[in-house]
Amino acid sequence: MNDVAKITELLQPYLNNDYFYIVVVKVAGARGGKLKVTLLLDSDEGITIEECASISRQLGNQLEEMEFFGEAPFTLEVSSPGVDFPLTTPRQFRRNVGRTLALTLTNGKTLKGKLDSVTDEQIVLDVETVKLSKTKQKAALAAGLAPETEGPTPFRFDTIKQAIVEISFN
Repeated sequence: MNDVAKITELLQPYLNNDYFYIVVVKVAGARGGKLKVTLLLDSDEGITIEECASISRQLGNQLEEMEFFGEAPFTLEVSSPGVDFPLTTPRQFRRNVGRTLALTLTNGKTLKGKLDSVTDEQIVLDVETVKLSKTKQKAALAAGLAPETEGPTPFRFDTIKQAIVEISFN
């Protein structure tokens, strides 16, 4: 079991019976040198600075008592992913139903649309129509390219390379 898996296991009691969930656990640096442990946590209602600090203190103390990294110094950072962090888990997607996403698929295609629904296997995105100039429309038709996907479209999680919430101040 590697350090990330062990830290993930140690973190479980501090997640309040899955009220909080893990977005990312990352350990950077080499053993023997200074290490940086980064934990990104969230919940369906969000996570406060105080909650992050509490988890950081408890887990940090446990890692020190266990001498998890031996004598190597380490820094532990616990925070929320932030609005510009890509969505990675079904719970994160569910929390953003109704918001506009910029989606990059594993085939390189990029789409934008409103997130309609989420299951454990896929999302449904109401894809916005991409407006092409008349020249680009003619070129696409001449090349035999089909029109872009639009309207409610399902995307399996394994076809999504990156999903970012588009910030709107409306």
